Amino acid sequence: MPRALWLLIIGMAVNVTGNSFLWPLNSIYIHEHLGKSLSVAGFVLMLNSGASVIGNLYGGRLFDKLGGYKSILLGIIITLFALVGLSIWHGWPEYVAFLTIIGFGTGIVFPSMYAMAGSVWKEGGRKAFNAMYVAQNLGVAVGAALGGIVADYSFQLIFLANTFMYMLFFLIAVFGYKGITSDSTKQADIQNDKAQVNSRKNLHALLILCSGYLLCWVAYVQWPTTIASYTQQIHISLTQYSLLWTINGALIVLGQPLLNIILKHLAASLKLQMLIGIGIFIISFFVAGKASAFSGFLAAMLILTIGEMFIWPAVPTVAYTLAPKGREGFYQGIVNSTATGGRMLGPLLGGVLVDLYSMSTLFMVLIALFLISIVTTLIYDRSMVKGTVRGQI
Repeated sequence: MPRALWLLIIGMAVNVTGNSFLWPLNSIYIHEHLGKSLSVAGFVLMLNSGASVIGNLYGGRLFDKLGGYKSILLGIIITLFALVGLSIWHGWPEYVAFLTIIGFGTGIVFPSMYAMAGSVWKEGGRKAFNAMYVAQNLGVAVGAALGGIVADYSFQLIFLANTFMYMLFFLIAVFGYKGITSDSTKQADIQNDKAQVNSRKNLHALLILCSGYLLCWVAYVQWPTTIASYTQQIHISLTQYSLLWTINGALIVLGQPLLNIILKHLAASLKLQMLIGIGIFIISFFVAGKASAFSGFLAAMLILTIGEMFIWPAVPTVAYTLAPKGREGFYQGIVNSTATGGRMLGPLLGGVLVDLYSMSTLFMVLIALFLISIVTTLIYDRSMVKGTVRGQI
């Protein structure tokens, strides 16, 4: 891998480590420490994710106009401002305001990081996006492991640890990313009617794919929200719950060699890779729906992790393959905003379903959403013309 990609990988790992001190525990903090209902907690997380959606789209456009370096720095500075404030004021309603600003700032960072990764190692194909995905989950493993332990002692230290890690990320970006060029080396599209039609069809295909991607995230985000609170009700400790995310991240990092062997046999079809991932997700949520002790949730998390290893890196890879020259950031912004949209709608939907009905009802609805996403994944590229990269997606 190029040195520039290694710098992006390190920055991503540090960034997500900081975020992972807090994000798995947000619902627990709002529900248990601030005394709000799960529906209110879901609404607060919806505001955070809504701001992140806006940040994703804005960050993607900034990448296309200004490049990755300036876009990433802007996102980090905004996030740092909010994290410092949250370290000082983390009561109600200050928590809501700062969490919303954090969502916007981090939203700017992610599409720029992914678009830059794709541009600095084009010949690597999906490997660049796999590497960034592994870096994210290394951060999840480290941050969640430490976060649960620290939270049992003091939530105040959680906010301070998150701020410290983002300061470290800021230093990495300032001194490491300035020399990274992220200009696209894709062959320029011929600006004629046919090229414009193909571009519209590519965007249409991406939007269909992302509709199913959003539903997958609506379901996935129940783990750090409604499922997190449910584990507290059945007396699973914060340390045990955080251990689930540590195992999630560790399995993703350690399981890459085996996954790479499997993916070699799927090299011609990212679509098949995504369909396998969704199928495994369904199995995971079926197991979680039957779980009543830590061992059951551990089994569900192990299965969930295998599923996400198939689908999460595949979607940004498809987006980068579909993107015309000069719009790589915009397409990554769509993918990241879709994922964030799922994280925005998921907590509210989950909170309302649990408050009004039950956890079993929630799991049935989530499995239905996965079935819909299978359909969108099957049909998303049907409108694409011959001569595109359909065989790769």
